[in-house]
Amino acid sequence: MYDGRNIFTETRSIMQLLLLAIAPVMVVIVFIYIKDKYEKEPFKFLLKNFLLGATVSVLLTFIISIVAAQFISTDDLEDLIRPFINAFILVALVEEFSKYLIVRFYAQRNAEFNEPFDGIVYAVMVSMGFAALENALYVYQHGFETGVIRAFTAVPAHATFGILMGYFMGKAKFSNNRVVLNLTGLLAATLFHGAYDLFLFIDFIPGIAVGAFISLVIGIILSNKAIKRHQNSSRFKV
Repeated sequence: MYDGRNIFTETRSIMQLLLLAIAPVMVVIVFIYIKDKYEKEPFKFLLKNFLLGATVSVLLTFIISIVAAQFISTDDLEDLIRPFINAFILVALVEEFSKYLIVRFYAQRNAEFNEPFDGIVYAVMVSMGFAALENALYVYQHGFETGVIRAFTAVPAHATFGILMGYFMGKAKFSNNRVVLNLTGLLAATLFHGAYDLFLFIDFIPGIAVGAFISLVIGIILSNKAIKRHQNSSRFKV
């Protein structure tokens, strides 16, 4: 028998979970937009980068992960080596490389990318697009508690990865050493992403998961310094 009330209740529950998943992403985006003090980026181009992060970078991650799995198997590795490979290569490098490609070949080439701080802005937009879809899937699958936990852990972590990558990619745009600085941004994001995940993947050592929180705090501190440096060096600062 058709029960409109049950359908309404289920729909409302799904919408609440979706809001919970998206809210921390929006908070990060607004925060970065406010920090871009001297020359705001156009909303349309910001949205395009966000959508590319939520679609193309996710698709690239999926494809690269499948290919990487054909060449890298962790089944026969030792307990300490397995989570290291999974964290730094199969997850961190794959995901950050997928985001990097969009920033490098789409955002960085655009005329709107006209000061170093824009590297942070667009890298975060791509990262938040990726995080929005990932977070929605996790929250829908695991529920409210997971959404609350990820709002204070995974989403801010993705933001710090984007800021650290964008800091160097912002410098690269206006440097003669562009290749090295761009790859340094990719490396920085990968190292912090890998370190964060590694402490979560080593589940056979009690209490080691606190290392993920410590790496997140360090990432936030460095991200704050990166933001201030590019603010102070803005060509539009009066």
